[in-house]
Amino acid sequence: MSNLAKYAANPNKSRGRTHLEENSSYRTEFQRDRDRIIHSTAFRRLVYKTQVFVNHEGDLYRTRLTHSLEVAQIARTVARAMNLNEDLVEAISLAHDLGHTPFGHAGQDALNNCMKKYGGFEHNLQSLRVVDKLENRYPNFTGLNLTFETREGILKHCSTTNARKLGDIGERFLTRNQPSLEAQIANIADQIAYNNHDIDDGLRSGLITVEDLSEVGVFSDQIKKTKVKYPSLSKHQCAHGVVRKMIDELVTDLIETSTANIKKHQPNNISDVRNCEVALICSSENFLNLQRELKVFLRENLYRHPKVKKMTCQAHEIISVLFNHFLDDYNKMPREHALRAIYADKNYGLIGSARIIADYIAGMTDRFALQSHTNLTQ
Repeated sequence: MSNLAKYAANPNKSRGRTHLEENSSYRTEFQRDRDRIIHSTAFRRLVYKTQVFVNHEGDLYRTRLTHSLEVAQIARTVARAMNLNEDLVEAISLAHDLGHTPFGHAGQDALNNCMKKYGGFEHNLQSLRVVDKLENRYPNFTGLNLTFETREGILKHCSTTNARKLGDIGERFLTRNQPSLEAQIANIADQIAYNNHDIDDGLRSGLITVEDLSEVGVFSDQIKKTKVKYPSLSKHQCAHGVVRKMIDELVTDLIETSTANIKKHQPNNISDVRNCEVALICSSENFLNLQRELKVFLRENLYRHPKVKKMTCQAHEIISVLFNHFLDDYNKMPREHALRAIYADKNYGLIGSARIIADYIAGMTDRFALQSHTNLTQ
């Protein structure tokens, strides 16, 4: 820990766990968090949950697992360059999508629509719910009993209504304070990985082309430079080379801009980071504009592509059918989940049992959701 910056998150000064535990002889508290996440059931399931394309569409597209690993790689690079805590950014990065539904954002939208009368559904809150309540691996407590700092980083967004229900972990959304620098890094690393890797998958699928990318200012310049330097490259090699270069430039800009911010605000400790009026980890305005341009391109050319829209409609149909079947008859779920729904119904009414059903559906992989839908509708 001697190389950590004075404003980094220090595991020896962690705000601790909900349930007290003895310290490990060989691992820091943040390393233990990372290891618990990797060994969790929810983490393993990410290998069969998709980003944009449904899992059975092909084996080479991103899944939530590969995306999480890529986010962790980017986040660790930034943390190391800035003398921040690599173990913490890795733990947050690996856990940030644990609450995602099958079928990516289409699945989340569908489940949120089903849950509108029962408190809604948001994958960010669900990720925290997974590590706090749904994982069941230890004899002394439910959940993974992660440190405050890891849980804080997992909860990237939160409404004031939900924040009031979450105690100390939701407090910063009420007071408008900042999370740790490590949490801020994981958040932006997620955005960098998500946008650029969706480009990569879009190219692989053939739904977008190098010619399409040439119309985007940020990629146009890079494509020209790459073609001049490597005139014999195929379109495929050129496109993926450009994506790699874009990630490198975005990460470099993030490190340099954030380092300048820290120098300007001069935090002496993590409390100064939390009390700062602005997030200290951010990209320059120029690169923020490039990211916005990229998001618009992806929305218009990939997410709204007829093939992707067809998959989105399929996801909505599957999630809706599953939810309504289970709400109509809890026993259509496996016994463990049915008993939890029955108990929740008796004690909290439909708002309780609906949440249990949402937990069950959100935990499904793409394949299992498809098979469950088939079994219920045959």
